[in-house]
Amino acid sequence: MPSTVIEYISYDAATQVLKVHFLSGAVYAYNDVPENIYEAFKKYKSKGTFLNKYIKDKYDFERIN
Repeated sequence: MPSTVIEYISYDAATQVLKVHFLSGAVYAYNDVPENIYEAFKKYKSKGTFLNKYIKDKYDFERIN
């Protein structure tokens, strides 16, 4: 089931930056995210729930657009 708010996620293993691309057009970059968190995020059924539970408020972030 597609997310109702997240369009897609991307990850740069070299910099450990996770980008969350929202359907609204907003893009947030989360810093120092371990690759295993990204892999779990990809597999998790509810992307919004995973973001709120395991990423938001746990990693520094910035809006990049």
